[in-house]
Amino acid sequence: MPSIVLATLNAKYPHCAFGLRYLLANMGELRDETALLEFTINQQTLEILDAILAQRPGIVGLGVYIWNVAETTRLVSDLKRVAPDVIVVLGGPEVSYETDQQELARLADYVITGEADLAFGALCRELLAPLAPALRGEGPGVRGSSLLVPSLPSSGERARVRGPSDDDAHNLESIVLPSSTSNSQLSTFDSQPTKAPLTLALSPQGRGEGTKPRIIHAPVPTLTNLALPYDLYSGEDLAHRVIYVEASRGCPFTCEFCLSALDIPVRQFPLDEFLAAMGRLLERGTKCFKFVDRTFNLNLRVSRAILDFFLERYQPGMFLHFELIPDRLPDSLKELIVQFPSGALQFEVGIQTFNDDVSNLISRDQDNDLVEQNLTWLRDHTSVHVHADLIVGLPGESLDSFAAGFDRLVRLKPHEIQVGILKRLRGTPIIRHDAEWQMVYSPHPPYEVLQTKLLDFATIQELRRFAKLWDTIANSGNFVETLPLVWEGIRGQQAGGRQEDFLSVSPLPVFPSGERESPGSASDCGPSPFTEFRHLATWLFTRAGQAHGIALSRLVELLFEYLTTERGLVPTHVAAVLWRDYQRGGRSDKPHCLRPFITEPPPAINTPTDRGGSGPKRQGRHHPQATTR
Repeated sequence: MPSIVLATLNAKYPHCAFGLRYLLANMGELRDETALLEFTINQQTLEILDAILAQRPGIVGLGVYIWNVAETTRLVSDLKRVAPDVIVVLGGPEVSYETDQQELARLADYVITGEADLAFGALCRELLAPLAPALRGEGPGVRGSSLLVPSLPSSGERARVRGPSDDDAHNLESIVLPSSTSNSQLSTFDSQPTKAPLTLALSPQGRGEGTKPRIIHAPVPTLTNLALPYDLYSGEDLAHRVIYVEASRGCPFTCEFCLSALDIPVRQFPLDEFLAAMGRLLERGTKCFKFVDRTFNLNLRVSRAILDFFLERYQPGMFLHFELIPDRLPDSLKELIVQFPSGALQFEVGIQTFNDDVSNLISRDQDNDLVEQNLTWLRDHTSVHVHADLIVGLPGESLDSFAAGFDRLVRLKPHEIQVGILKRLRGTPIIRHDAEWQMVYSPHPPYEVLQTKLLDFATIQELRRFAKLWDTIANSGNFVETLPLVWEGIRGQQAGGRQEDFLSVSPLPVFPSGERESPGSASDCGPSPFTEFRHLATWLFTRAGQAHGIALSRLVELLFEYLTTERGLVPTHVAAVLWRDYQRGGRSDKPHCLRPFITEPPPAINTPTDRGGSGPKRQGRHHPQATTR
């Protein structure tokens, strides 16, 4: 039965607790005494608490992140009320900075800041040191089938633990640990069941001399000293969850909004050992790998070796996600990238802003001309799925500036554009701009910006809705052909007739702020995607009363109405485009609004399933291939 529980609350079930698997892999001789439990933020706090305490642990280690800090605070608060002698150890990026300011840190016994791969095991070893002789069947602590040990230091009494003595046996409050447990809803790595119940005696006495600091700053581990965690992925993980891997840690850049700016220099894991672990995952049937390296293409020797490794072992359905530096794509990488088939590679490319003044302000070094060249090459010469990021609310970024950057990125044709709202992550130096640019952030996770000197609250709220609807309509891959109609209409040569037969120009929209001349509307490159989609987002929010959670069939109806009434497009042509898009996910039920205009089914769309399941379905919808059945 485990004396240590490692646990965290994931954002969703498919997300694995990668960090906790590192801790478990590096527990040394305590690994068999440690259980790993995973929950989600949607589970009830008391259900989570019940599952943890069912393990009867002496130590509970919790991974704390921006998405679970509120839920974890409630969990620890309740845990300390019903089991005050259980030692709570916190770790993770959310508690690694501004630690003293957090209620959660005050509730816990210990907080380990930084990379705790080795530090957590070392702390547990120290706290459990008195158990070692008894676990070997030696010493006065052993009485029949039960083990009696002094209390571990709890909140307010964080003293070093001394060994058991006869005096301790006179005043013991015992917790009997059952020999085994099960919970089919948890991903658990348990110790082997003990032959007899283990009694962990918790006492207010027996404290010993000296006090251990509550906050422990973990030294940066040497990566060659770490045991890799990949064998701890279960068969269920491999079949149903995201498999995270990393070949390096750190980032050479100093972007002030990012925690990676504090993590310098870049360190590499031993390449041979890493590739051997990837080989074992492949042998176990793993097909989707998400690399969490911040700068995969920084070390070209390593990135080439990894691409070559997977290319040699490619099987249909393989999907590799990498985060790339957008202005670094030399020919030595290109010659490997072009060899991967459609659906095999996804590159996450952090653009964040195209405004050079804003980039300089936040210490971001980026050659935007090279970014354009590289994105253009990826779209023109490869089948890589390109996911690009932009941030709303950066210091010095106006609505005009963001709109121009958005339009510039749309014309480079990445498959997805993630529009994110700036977050003030704990510890990041972005706060140095607060006074000059009047940055106002929410004090609650995820600490998003509420307003700036250049963007008021109403505008940021509008852009927040814009981002949600862009993700629903554009990024989802459900409206690949429909989306360009929002700003281009139906071109005559595509529709089989004259341009004026299919598109009537609507007047400039009136936005919530009252202006008619929207940022980005005046362009030598044609209509502004930002302006037109902003109009659509405003119309949809007014019409539907929400910006997310709109059912797909309802969204088809709304888009049909918007394009035929607001944009003035011919219904038969809009219906044909929407019907082709609707089929991308393998759907055959014809939406009611399209039925009067669709008399014969168009050529079927080759869905991700038809192509042998190459990559996730969302990405597959962006790479259709028409076929006739």
